[in-house]
Amino acid sequence: MGKTIIDKIWEKHVVHQEEGEPDLIYIDLHLVHEVTSPQAFSGLRMKKRRVRQPERTFATMDHNVPTVNRYKIDDPVALNQMTTLEKNCLEFGIPLAGMDSPEQGIVHVIGPELGLTQPGMTIVCGDSHTSTHGALGAIAFGIGTSEVEHVLATQTLWQTKPKTLKIEINGQLRKGVTSKDVILYILSKHGVNFGQGHVIEYCGEVIKRMSMEERMTICNMSIEGGARAGLISPDETTFSYLEGRKHTPKGEAFKKTVMQWRELASDDDAGFDRTIMIDANVITPMVSWGTNPSMTSGIKDSIPYLKDCKNELEQKSLERAIDYMGLKEGQKIADIEIQHVFIGSCTNSRLEDLRQAAEMVKGKNVHPTVRALVVPGSQQVKKEAESEGLDVIFQKAGFEWRESGCSMCLSMNNDIVPSGERCASTSNRNFEGRQGTGARTHLVSPVMAAAAALYGRFVDVSEKVSVEAL
Repeated sequence: MGKTIIDKIWEKHVVHQEEGEPDLIYIDLHLVHEVTSPQAFSGLRMKKRRVRQPERTFATMDHNVPTVNRYKIDDPVALNQMTTLEKNCLEFGIPLAGMDSPEQGIVHVIGPELGLTQPGMTIVCGDSHTSTHGALGAIAFGIGTSEVEHVLATQTLWQTKPKTLKIEINGQLRKGVTSKDVILYILSKHGVNFGQGHVIEYCGEVIKRMSMEERMTICNMSIEGGARAGLISPDETTFSYLEGRKHTPKGEAFKKTVMQWRELASDDDAGFDRTIMIDANVITPMVSWGTNPSMTSGIKDSIPYLKDCKNELEQKSLERAIDYMGLKEGQKIADIEIQHVFIGSCTNSRLEDLRQAAEMVKGKNVHPTVRALVVPGSQQVKKEAESEGLDVIFQKAGFEWRESGCSMCLSMNNDIVPSGERCASTSNRNFEGRQGTGARTHLVSPVMAAAAALYGRFVDVSEKVSVEAL
């Protein structure tokens, strides 16, 4: 029997192995941001340790970064975290994409765009959505602060080898259906725990046709299904995306490296612990209505009825969700009105996302009751978008055009959704209070968010709005 890409990468990174114990694996790339790293650096100082391989560590500021008045940080906690990261990186010799850097951005956006993320790597970060990097054929996962310290000190990590889960998506996506809809559909059908203990490999006709940026959206939300990580075997799309990027090999060295990357792909006869088959033809534009990403339905569907729940636990969960979200049983998704639109986050803030949203709103106007924000995922994305005039399209339509950062994805900065108000968000989590105390989050694709901004409610983009750009 052949090997999966997960097996191949894992085996190459095992430093120490004992039967019945976790493996000690080598970490190729450690990404750091300002929120989960301060205690780890303090731990190094207390134990008089250095960073083992600073050249394999890369830091940026993203969670607390203001997206308006970039250098005016009112929150003393946020300011302390950012200045502390700057001091730590200087002391320990770690490269930092700080506030003045043209490379600054959301950690899971800048890793791939700088070519730091490469096939075959093991990648960690003190952030749950590190699985994004798996789109390039890497095993990438989030870690806790104590593990951040361990990696800084040793460039290794104790890990139990996960099980393998293949999700094969075949068929043809309908007009208006994007990669965000695909992953939301999977979560709606299989729940928030279906991937527990597994690394997911996404494959099939639909995945092969996706761009790298679309693949990143899929892998980004693997953690929302309980998986340790999600990845995609590298192919020509991967190699084309990486060629010429700052940290990738150049010339003949790149060609030789590509030959090695090709060998990583799962063998045709590889065995997986589990397999899930998805028919892309049945997926429609999706909208989350509850308080976790699995509480999601198609745009033509309605909020579930309590009487249809399978058990008491499910009924209580539904009852709490619709109460928090201010919805009613049987209410149509298309009847939900929104007051805010957020296009951004490590899930959907890349250039392709912004292009699709801009195509949707070009020549139109944001609904008078809606406040709409577009937040590029990095300074590089912002610069490229502005060179194409996307910022002008958004601003003419009535959107706010912001600086790069995590922004309204989570309530760690000034971009907050007021209590009791709704936001159509391209982010990855709709937990209670995620975007602010009492905020009500609806997860959607950039295209759906853009359309909601125009109509003030959710609409079926495949019918209501031109989506030729897709």
